[in-house]
Amino acid sequence: MSQVLIIEDEPRIASFIAKGLRAAGFTTLVEPSGEAGVQLAVSEPVDLVLLDVGLPDIDGFEVLARLRGQGVTVPVIMLTARSSVADRVAGLQSGADDYVPKPFAFEELLARIHLRLRPEPAGDPAGVLTHRDLSLDLRTRRANVGGRSVDLTGREFTLAEVFLRNPGQVLSREQLLSGAWGYDFDPGSNVVDVYVRYLRRKLGADYFETVRGMGYRLA
Repeated sequence: MSQVLIIEDEPRIASFIAKGLRAAGFTTLVEPSGEAGVQLAVSEPVDLVLLDVGLPDIDGFEVLARLRGQGVTVPVIMLTARSSVADRVAGLQSGADDYVPKPFAFEELLARIHLRLRPEPAGDPAGVLTHRDLSLDLRTRRANVGGRSVDLTGREFTLAEVFLRNPGQVLSREQLLSGAWGYDFDPGSNVVDVYVRYLRRKLGADYFETVRGMGYRLA
């Protein structure tokens, strides 16, 4: 049973999340203080951290920096009313695995938690996915192609991970949405096509084949 640490100073929100997670089969720890939250994440067997940005003592970005600085590698999902692009980028670049703006639907949050807690591929103790000369380090969230390190956003990395977990398989847009976003977008959305273009630009166009009428495939 996975344990989730909720670092959130708003009692109503913390209680709402904790109750929903327990109903979904998780155990939870709730801490309203950033300082104490860091200590819990270091000392307790935590599998994932839900981290509010606006905390009363130190903000969530500082909490995240301390966690990563002390070797805490578990997934961190940031929860915040700050939804600007600059804040999202700051969170992801600081080592967050996902960034969920408030208000949010609990079903979406739960889907993202399940996505982050998926087991690593069998026989891959190092946590590195490889295909041809492309590799993704699931622990450091870094991509490497042809010996060259490539910076990917959190969403780009997650989409690339879905492809590398299913090499040679044709993946529909719906499958890619579910795998990389953890929930369904408007079926008319072109978000998958946009992010595949980003991956082609950064990792190489020849990796990602378009299969007309069906979706995409990692070549």
